[in-house]
Amino acid sequence: MLPRNMRTGGYDLPGVESNAVPLIGYRPLYPDNGTPSNTSGLGRNSHELETSQAEPSPMKTTWYCPLDLSTVVEEEEDGVIYTVVVKQQHGAPTSPLTAVTRSQCVKAGTEEKLVLHLLHSFCMGDSSFITIFLSTYRSFSSPQRVLDILTDRLENPPGDERSQTRQSFNKAVCTVFSTWLSEYPEDFMSLGEPSRLLRLAPLLPHHSSAAVDLRARLLRIAEELSEKALLPDARTDQSALTSPPDPSKFEPTNVLGFPAAVIAEQLTKIETELFVRLVPYHCLGSLWSQRDKKGREGVCWSVRATVRQFNKLANAVLASCLWSTNLRSQQRARLLEKWISVAEECRARKNFSSLYAVVSALQSNPIHRLRKTWQDTDREAMRRYEELSEIFSDKDNYSQSRELLKEEGTSKFANLDNRLNNKHPTRSSAQGTVPYLGIFLTDLTMLDTAVKDRLDNGYINFDKRRREFEVLAQIRLLQSSCKNCTFTTDEAFMQWYNSVPTLNEEESYRLSSEIEAPGEPSPRGLTPTVIITQCPDLSSSRSSLAADSESLFDFTSPVNNLLSKLTK
Repeated sequence: MLPRNMRTGGYDLPGVESNAVPLIGYRPLYPDNGTPSNTSGLGRNSHELETSQAEPSPMKTTWYCPLDLSTVVEEEEDGVIYTVVVKQQHGAPTSPLTAVTRSQCVKAGTEEKLVLHLLHSFCMGDSSFITIFLSTYRSFSSPQRVLDILTDRLENPPGDERSQTRQSFNKAVCTVFSTWLSEYPEDFMSLGEPSRLLRLAPLLPHHSSAAVDLRARLLRIAEELSEKALLPDARTDQSALTSPPDPSKFEPTNVLGFPAAVIAEQLTKIETELFVRLVPYHCLGSLWSQRDKKGREGVCWSVRATVRQFNKLANAVLASCLWSTNLRSQQRARLLEKWISVAEECRARKNFSSLYAVVSALQSNPIHRLRKTWQDTDREAMRRYEELSEIFSDKDNYSQSRELLKEEGTSKFANLDNRLNNKHPTRSSAQGTVPYLGIFLTDLTMLDTAVKDRLDNGYINFDKRRREFEVLAQIRLLQSSCKNCTFTTDEAFMQWYNSVPTLNEEESYRLSSEIEAPGEPSPRGLTPTVIITQCPDLSSSRSSLAADSESLFDFTSPVNNLLSKLTK
């Protein structure tokens, strides 16, 4: 192997002088126009390394170097690989020296070392590590395992943490556990029994009000776990306790009596409440893709709740349009027009989840094939319907839907014409954005498939977790826009909505065939983007639209586009 200074173009790179730290490779970054200046061809034969896109926070240490370039270096030390960025800062024209700053972030490591890095990330300039780790660690570890590693370290701190750096170490301990407890209290409640918390609490620092408060919170959770252990298991599927609607009492055409704005407001209320309660890490591909495995029925419960609402609304659209088979085509067309207006009102409220559920139901085969009904539908309503459908076109990996989220995600109102913005007297005063969750689920599932969990040496690929966090951060930003939304309940509509009977795929198609016999081609040029289909259910051989069927979320269409982006 070449000596280090030869492998770096004849120079000793700042910050990597010690022979005890192996230099894996480096890549020069030219500060001006991205091309070499007069550096004797430096970098033409350098090793190109895949590095994280996240911009790490700089350390306070400063070196001086005569090189007119910046470098990206990978260093391995004690079970962790760091991506180190050495950046040049031009000094004064009269100064013979150029200031160079060094920053670093974790690229990969063993499970134990990644957990312990929580306690050292701030002093090493990797300030985002705690947030990213706590958001994604369930892909490679568990709350019990992380807690055990941290507790072991508190019981047996290394020498330097017993001496002059003890104060900063204590501060890091409080920061880690306070952040963890505040953002993910369910991790502690999922421990099942209190022994870990009772072991941890006495080890926490004693000399600050924050530490005292933290210890008290942990002890309260330990007490709750103790009481819970003494009670009989009360976990019951609440949906099983709810009696199904009585089909004989369902009046499908009653939906015409509710203004579209009222319906959209109630749907937005439901979706917003579900979205605020969504646990972002439940969307991780490594968790969501395992949801159907035996013993995993309870995972990702917050995503399942959103899917159930999506399917319940799609079922309500189908049932209202198909249930009364004796309606004339003109009467049934009024139902289609009502739901198109509801979809438009959902769009005005930036409720993309309900918007897509309505559009998906209208595009499903049982309604899509009703030639006479669509012919009797108002032309202006049809035009609006086709515009709304385009929002969820899978062209360019759902580019239009993504662009709308980017533009309107945190804005107060949707970017619509004045006619729509001025006609909503029942609209909530504070307006958040409820996305169609399927886009994020698709991205995270494809990311999980395309990028390896571990490097060739077995280290956990933390760069992958940073990329997953970029998606989770988008979800959290949208959630923050919804937290101050206020709504009122319309009891009359909710009574109708909850009275809708459940139709499975066979029943929907049978009713559609009774309305219009099979064999005649559909006149609509717009092909369905979502076909509501059956999927296995634990309690029955056929699932319904209101069951916990995740089949509405299509992970297949953007696979090729997304994989090509992820592997670049």
